[in-house]
Amino acid sequence: MVSERALHVLRAIVQDYVASREPVGSKAIVERHQFGVSAATIRNDMAQLEEEELIAAPHTSSGRVPTDKGYRLFVDQLQDLRPLSAGQRQAIAAFLDQSVDLDDVFARTVRLLASLTNQVALVQYPTLGHARVRHVELVPLSTTRVMTVFITDGGRVDQRIIELPAEADEVFLGELRAKINSALAGRSLSDVTDLAPKLDEQFAPDRRPAVSVVAEALLGHVDAHRSDRLVMAGAANLVRTESDFAGSVYPVLEAIEEQVTLLKLFREMELDQHGLSARIGRENDDVLRETAVVTSAYRVGSDLSAKLGVLGPTRMDYSNNMAAVRAVARYVSRLLGEE
Repeated sequence: MVSERALHVLRAIVQDYVASREPVGSKAIVERHQFGVSAATIRNDMAQLEEEELIAAPHTSSGRVPTDKGYRLFVDQLQDLRPLSAGQRQAIAAFLDQSVDLDDVFARTVRLLASLTNQVALVQYPTLGHARVRHVELVPLSTTRVMTVFITDGGRVDQRIIELPAEADEVFLGELRAKINSALAGRSLSDVTDLAPKLDEQFAPDRRPAVSVVAEALLGHVDAHRSDRLVMAGAANLVRTESDFAGSVYPVLEAIEEQVTLLKLFREMELDQHGLSARIGRENDDVLRETAVVTSAYRVGSDLSAKLGVLGPTRMDYSNNMAAVRAVARYVSRLLGEE
């Protein structure tokens, strides 16, 4: 168990190391921070922290750097997150308010988070098992080519272009559009799976092949909405911090690109009382053992939620990044109509 002053010393070491990437010594702590004690006393506190494996010496006779355990204690001890400035909050609102649909919201969100934090930004698409159909549109492109537009209650829009087996006029497409929306509007995605194949029963035999093609497209829309995936921006930020990694940063980039490991991590991360979660260093899977991941949740509609966050080296500005992630998540939720 470390003393209260030793915890403050740990906080100083984390903050100075994050800012400088240089090991922190007792003399520097005395000069930069107002502890009101001698360097010898600080050295005793640092010895206590080292004994608890919260800091370590990267080289003989050097200063000390935080360990994964030290970063974890630092994050757990954060009482109040540094709030974003008024200018930052206005920038978030101005940038995200220009979004035209759900996909655009997410594309803008990761660009914004990457800019605010200088880390890799990630947004998880919501698992839409409870999503409902708002509207289906059929847009004729030619006599045999149609664009199907599938819109859910969360505002997500999916489009597909299909080829019909025979020519279709506006009257038939109008009738088909009306019957699709009568059958599916307000229904869950699981209902679409059951109902779409039965649409052809409402049409004459010569129209059923065309209706079946449209029904297949609807099932494709459902599958697309159910997919669990991430939107990413800011990979260049990770490359710029390559010196923070003992080995190559490229396995981390590959894991981000493949998404499987990160999606599993996002599903596992439980939020704390502040609505945040952080995984640091060796708390992550092996390929991510030199990274930290900070996430928060956003909501789409009444009961759909997913996470967004940032990934970077363990030497990151946790206070700023956690504040940015939480602020952006809250604004995305408000933008999508929850708050």
